[in-house]
Amino acid sequence: MIRAVFLDVDGTLISFRTHEVPASAVEALLRAHERGVRLFIATGRAVTDLELLEEVPYDGVVALNGAECLMRGGGAVARHPIPREAFERALALSDEWNFPVGLELNDGIFVNRVTPVVEELARMIAHPVPEAVDLRRLFDRGDCCQMCFYLDPALERRVMEFLPSLAASRWCPLFTDVNLRGVDKASGMAEFAARFGFAMAETMAFGDGGNDVPMLRAAGIGVAMGGACEEALQAADWVTATVDDDGIRRALEHFGVIRAAEVRK
Repeated sequence: MIRAVFLDVDGTLISFRTHEVPASAVEALLRAHERGVRLFIATGRAVTDLELLEEVPYDGVVALNGAECLMRGGGAVARHPIPREAFERALALSDEWNFPVGLELNDGIFVNRVTPVVEELARMIAHPVPEAVDLRRLFDRGDCCQMCFYLDPALERRVMEFLPSLAASRWCPLFTDVNLRGVDKASGMAEFAARFGFAMAETMAFGDGGNDVPMLRAAGIGVAMGGACEEALQAADWVTATVDDDGIRRALEHFGVIRAAEVRK
């Protein structure tokens, strides 16, 4: 029996084509929630960056790839900030190898420099171009749980060798999310499982990117979206249709989380 469903956002709930959540996904998730299934968002985004999910009846958020877990009403479940030493080392590597670094905070994404890659990613996810600021000033507030490195996978591998306390996870070739090592969407799932008393075997997870791989492997049923990256496809137990082709509804029906008749007119 599935007692909880965890859902990635970009490419899973929100279409890259329309930048919206399909009506079929909202309706199917409403039906699942009405049947007592708990719903959780599991995303690299900050918890304040989920305006497009207002109609989805989620109970909590595994935000920033597990670095910040919160109830929908704002109650904290877990938080894992970036260490100061690692942050300073990242800034030094940014200067040495000329790649932008960003901080993803609850009041927005901020970078140490704006480049064409930073602008391209903003266009891809329909966000404003991040503001270039003094990142140290923002880090001093003490609420940084995730950095973003705007670089290709080859340079990422070189950079991360110098940051042993951190780990990178990528869903897009333009950049990688960086969090405290040992923190990911799977660890966030476990935080909520402990809070609500369900087993990981009783969970279902949906994703499409490299940062979803730990979650897909940890879930009782891991579902990759159609068009997912190869790593996500290999980690999943089942592959559904794309977000634009009712992939979430189809998977929930297939595994009996909802009945087909409940969402079809």
